[in-house]
Amino acid sequence: MDLGLDGKTVLVTGGSKGIGLACARLFVSEGARVAITSRSQENLDNASAALGAGIAITADLTDPDQALRTVDAVERELGPLDVLVNCAGAARRTPADELTPALWKAAMDAKYFTYINVIDPVVKRMASRGAGVIVNVIGAGGKVASPIHLAGGAANAALMLATAGLGNAYAGRGVRVVGVNPGLTDTARVAEGMLADARAAGITEKEARRRSIARLPLGRMAEPEEVANAVLFLASSKASYVTGVTLGMDGGQVPVVV
Repeated sequence: MDLGLDGKTVLVTGGSKGIGLACARLFVSEGARVAITSRSQENLDNASAALGAGIAITADLTDPDQALRTVDAVERELGPLDVLVNCAGAARRTPADELTPALWKAAMDAKYFTYINVIDPVVKRMASRGAGVIVNVIGAGGKVASPIHLAGGAANAALMLATAGLGNAYAGRGVRVVGVNPGLTDTARVAEGMLADARAAGITEKEARRRSIARLPLGRMAEPEEVANAVLFLASSKASYVTGVTLGMDGGQVPVVV
């Protein structure tokens, strides 16, 4: 299927590994002009070598000034953004008894503001041009509360509301804003979460992984490329009437009507 992404300018935040890198790789394969960001220069170097195309920018997107400079740099190098995919940032898993106001704030900085700081300038520029798509890769933790992921889950829930609200606010100006909620996906980030789960339950990481997979009706974690396939569809003209919604991809773990 031709998704019509050839020649589009795309920014993937958090594009140096995991789902973000899988998204960047697929956009490149579709002929898009792709930029990726990460806080880690080493991760960016490795990702750039794997992609073989596009540009890479080191930035801490919790800082709105760095986020704005990143958007400016991408548009200066590649042209006005057609697609923004947000994958940057993850909140540390922390048991409820160990949470403090500072950790709640850190979770919002790490997950919510890394997205909002980029979305804010981009959505306004897209609206002024009358076209654009923003895809937020969020996480199923925003729908189901976990006692060791409350702060991160709250940030995810806030992003889901922002996605719905911005999708509504900018629909009449040619901009679509959509989300994807992956469940357990076979990435290094999820592996780190498994360690936190294991410590909280007093079990081995291997056992934590086994129990987590046992709760998935599909019987396995998602691959990053499977999430990326959904992101590319939502970013394409094939999804031209989809906005303000978040697609669940949890392997059937939480069977609810949304």
